[in-house]
Amino acid sequence: MFIVESYSFAVVLCFITMLCWGSWANTQKLASKEWKFQLFYWDYAIGVLLFAVLLAFTLGSNGEQGRSFVQDLSQGTSSSFWSAFLGGVLFNLSNILLVIAIDVAGMAVAFPVGVGLALVLGVITNYMAAPVGNPMLLFVGVGAVVVAIILDALAYKKLASKGDKTSGKGIIFSILAGVLMGFFYRFVAASMSADPVNLEIGKYSPYTAVVVFSFGIFISNFLWNSIAMVKPVEGDSVPFGDYFKKGSPRLHAIGILGGIIWSIGMSLNILASGAAGFAISYGLGQGATMVAAFWGVFIWKEFKNVWKETKSLIIPMFLLFILGIALIIISRTN
Repeated sequence: MFIVESYSFAVVLCFITMLCWGSWANTQKLASKEWKFQLFYWDYAIGVLLFAVLLAFTLGSNGEQGRSFVQDLSQGTSSSFWSAFLGGVLFNLSNILLVIAIDVAGMAVAFPVGVGLALVLGVITNYMAAPVGNPMLLFVGVGAVVVAIILDALAYKKLASKGDKTSGKGIIFSILAGVLMGFFYRFVAASMSADPVNLEIGKYSPYTAVVVFSFGIFISNFLWNSIAMVKPVEGDSVPFGDYFKKGSPRLHAIGILGGIIWSIGMSLNILASGAAGFAISYGLGQGATMVAAFWGVFIWKEFKNVWKETKSLIIPMFLLFILGIALIIISRTN
């Protein structure tokens, strides 16, 4: 199987993760013009699982190092399976809450608050479990991200003052999503072999861990997304039959594409964790907050009505995110 051993290459993969995790929600924005986000999310979950399985049977099964996907899956212990699976269940709940926040408040708010909070919690929990890197630089970088999150929340407060009645809901769902999302990665990491080259017996390779994790997302979707359809935060309940009645091939393709984009980011991030360490790999990947905020501010124009009042907050927010990410990268080399 293909293994990442160079830190510099791992950083490159984490930047790709950042782009993927920060951009997949654009597919939701596109699809939401024609049907509910709950219907989009079924296709999203399918896309996540499809790409994970494809990668496991290609890069994860070819080469002289490690074990093939089927062999690796069959030798894993039940604790490894359930750890990765529960990671998927937890992530799925957090991501559905994030999708609700995007639907209510927009990308420029949901991602910096929700995913930014997840970055902070994720770095702390993963560093405590596997301390890799200079802690001073790492946590100063995390601190810069915290300040960026606060600035974004203040900017959103100005946006809400212009008559947005859903402001409180947007922040609340973003925070709930961020708290849950900060812990899912540790479950996936716990299922994996500490040495990606000489795999431990009973533990998974990165490829297998991602497949089991993605399976957890898909299965739990029948619970979490069904609740979101029956008891939506806003509006009427969404009939399950609408998935087949209103879903055109184009809409289904958009949702599956969104899942594939996110899954590419997750797969590359897990592959990079062996060379970078789980805390740094996760922290860099969650720099997606900056990418998503860019989309929300400059492409979807979510702050166009209050740009003059908020630019003094939004511009420093971006600069602090960049500083935080830079310090997280440097922390591994010092």
